[in-house]
Amino acid sequence: MLKKSLSLSSFSLKALGSALLALVILTSAGCGFQLQRSYQIPPQLTTLHLSSQDEYSELTRLVRERLRLSNVALVASDKKVADLRLIRDSLERATLSLYPTGNVAEYELIYQVEFAVTLPGRDPGYYNVEIRRDYLDDPRTALAKSREMELLTKEMRIQAADRIVQTLSSIEVN
Repeated sequence: MLKKSLSLSSFSLKALGSALLALVILTSAGCGFQLQRSYQIPPQLTTLHLSSQDEYSELTRLVRERLRLSNVALVASDKKVADLRLIRDSLERATLSLYPTGNVAEYELIYQVEFAVTLPGRDPGYYNVEIRRDYLDDPRTALAKSREMELLTKEMRIQAADRIVQTLSSIEVN
């Protein structure tokens, strides 16, 4: 008798858990929740031309990859197709704090990207993306800090590429 009541309560707990999980999924789907990096690109931008000063740069490669993940077809230059042009990217470093000895203790890394989107028959729209990160500098660990700087720069480029695609998804095409 004790076994039957124990199995019934565990069954009801599983059913309750399943019902709760279904409720959470339905609620999140109904409120417009989307997974990160899943952008709804307007139909007029699902086929576009990507141009850059350096076609083999890390940023161009990342933007190309993000566009493909968003189901955007990249084609050769054509007047009938939208154009995404990566104009400039730069990495700057600003001093935030100093050690008592006068050496720099902390930097702020600023990664900026300028790009333009030109729709057929329209003037280009110009956009900027700016990513900022703090970077602690310790001269005693120069090798580790240079590796950390490389990783931060790569992460900033990835975030910039994501924001470029996010900007494309927010462009009003009428």
